[in-house]
Amino acid sequence: MKIKLTMTALFLAAFFTIGFAKPQPEKQATWIWYPGDYDIWLGNKMQNRRTERGAFFPPFWRLYSHYVLVDYMKKADLPEAEEIEIYAEGPYNVKIDSKMLPGMPRKVTVPAGSHTINIKVYSQEVVPALYVKGSLLASDSSWTVTYEDKEWIDASGKVSDQSGTVRLNASSWNFNDPLSPPSKFKLPVEPMAAVSITKENGGALVDFGKETFGFIKLHGVAGQGMVNLYYGESREEALSLEFCETLDRIEITEENAGDLTLDHSKAFRYVNIQTEGNVRYDSVSMLYEYLSLEYRGKFRCNDEQINTIWDVAAYTMHLTSREFFIDGIKRDRWVWSGDANQSYLMNYYLFFDSPSVKRTINLLRGKDPVSSHINTIMDYSFYWFISIYDYYLHSGDKAFIQEIYPKMKSMMDFCLGRRNQHGLMEGLPGDWVFIDWADGLSKQGEVSFEQLLFARSLEAMALCAEITGDLESNKYYKELASDLKEKLFAIYWSDEKNALVHSRVNGRPTSDVTRYANMFAIFFDYLDNGKKQAVKEHVLLNDSVQRITTPYMRFYELEALSAMGEQDYVLREIKDYWGGMLDLGATSFWEKYDPAESGVEHYAMYGRPFGKSLCHAWGASPIYLLGKYFLGVKPTAPGYREYVIEPELGGLEWMEGAVPTPEGDIRVFVNDRRISVSADTGLGILRFKSRIKPSVKGATIRSVGERVYEIAIEKGKEYEIRYRR
Repeated sequence: MKIKLTMTALFLAAFFTIGFAKPQPEKQATWIWYPGDYDIWLGNKMQNRRTERGAFFPPFWRLYSHYVLVDYMKKADLPEAEEIEIYAEGPYNVKIDSKMLPGMPRKVTVPAGSHTINIKVYSQEVVPALYVKGSLLASDSSWTVTYEDKEWIDASGKVSDQSGTVRLNASSWNFNDPLSPPSKFKLPVEPMAAVSITKENGGALVDFGKETFGFIKLHGVAGQGMVNLYYGESREEALSLEFCETLDRIEITEENAGDLTLDHSKAFRYVNIQTEGNVRYDSVSMLYEYLSLEYRGKFRCNDEQINTIWDVAAYTMHLTSREFFIDGIKRDRWVWSGDANQSYLMNYYLFFDSPSVKRTINLLRGKDPVSSHINTIMDYSFYWFISIYDYYLHSGDKAFIQEIYPKMKSMMDFCLGRRNQHGLMEGLPGDWVFIDWADGLSKQGEVSFEQLLFARSLEAMALCAEITGDLESNKYYKELASDLKEKLFAIYWSDEKNALVHSRVNGRPTSDVTRYANMFAIFFDYLDNGKKQAVKEHVLLNDSVQRITTPYMRFYELEALSAMGEQDYVLREIKDYWGGMLDLGATSFWEKYDPAESGVEHYAMYGRPFGKSLCHAWGASPIYLLGKYFLGVKPTAPGYREYVIEPELGGLEWMEGAVPTPEGDIRVFVNDRRISVSADTGLGILRFKSRIKPSVKGATIRSVGERVYEIAIEKGKEYEIRYRR
């Protein structure tokens, strides 16, 4: 009996251990593709949607293409046989342990044991993406890929026989439905009614109340003839049949009568609808098209004008955040590296949408070999390098650095190969030295601004080399950066001008001083305190130095002043500059604003009466300035593992807001007597000034200077500090 009980006990133990073991969770399958290929394919599709008065208007730089044949491989050790389902964007074949299966099977049984599964997919028209659904064997970022260059790329960024290439990553948008492949992706839309419709010049002028983007919808269309739509960001543009930038001409027949939604999305506030023949319609509405993003960043204060500026900046940023971060929604509707660099920074203080950043960086870079600067613009190549380290600092996403680093190296090799005999960057045939839209701005010779961005790019390369373990390159890039910075100040710094001069032409420094290199040198921390003060006084606060009239460079000018504690001045400038656009009726912020202009002059640019974009990404910079330099929240270690909060009211009576991070938000309230802080992430330092000794419960206050105090901020705790500003 004793033996029988023992055997029964063993049987029951085995039964409950094996038969009732906790089942392993089914793996989530997702559509996968060769790294960066979907970004390139989708970017080509988006950027080639631009039209100008009905004419196709593609980008004027090199476009890349996806790899049309991709081999996917997974090594699996299965405890039991498993049936998998296969979906692919294109014809495919399947191999198990190098043996090809007949046909193009939708379902395959993989035997128990260790096996290697290969699925090779071909597609010229769309990205050859793959979806494999199984309990244990599912498509995800652990699969390796090759485009038949015989380098198998795995999720850690390593290759089988060679090194220096990228990792496979699953879709940034989590395409988890096998019946909704990546090629079918569309941005969501929602109906929007017009605010008013008035009769104008024999047609109907439709006003949607604010700048918007989407598809016009005509309801109850009948008759035969033409319907012509003239779009305008301003009323004047929509009414200008000859000079409005975008239009649609639709022939109406019996076949397309009824409700008609136009095929192509447009940017507009106003639409002027003119009909020909006996065409008529009952009403008009639109489908607003958008990228679904959460407004995580927040800002409110006692100044209602500043609150409105923040709201309009956030709306501007959302309108220009589409499949990628684009410049403007009317034109160019392209991805420019300089514009995108600012969009990334504003995104970190508003949405913190990392996938959009990575998609945009991948699209801008394209593929090897490199044959030109990004967007053909020298400074835009440098912004690309700088943006990658900025992304790492805010996100802590080391895997993306490993993925993109090989393309950083080849891009930097291209730049290094274009240095002149002095080791400096100078525009060569085919290069566009942009800097800014400014009248009379010289681009000749060795421009100091370009050397400054180049030095920062080399520093970014050194940091990314260290992250990826490329220590030899880390040393190399550090030495190049140090040498270039030494040349920068030896050649361009003028004690007489108390500034970096603008350029050197034919071996001689010019006497011209512009704001660009000087303001970047401040927040790059390339100047000692004496030089910073000199630049602030003799350049940034000197009205005799050519003023900046684009929000693009106002972004950096005000950042430099904020970095030097000039928040009072910056707040007045924000109210004057962005408030000036609001006073003119702006519902989104513009590509350029010159207070000296009047009337329809504000809409002209590029020699065209309505060439200016009235919704431009770089116009949204108050989001960044208010979050980083007023609320004062900045990461000091990757991914906000560590951060600092240095609030500055800058003339406000009170302010409150939230700054998003990868793990949650950092919340700040400040007035002249109280500071409240809480955080969902990392280890922070609150640093502030007080005329009295401050007090706080549950924390230690440290004095770190004359009237300067610090408090350590721990995740999940709330702090309320009493102080006197």
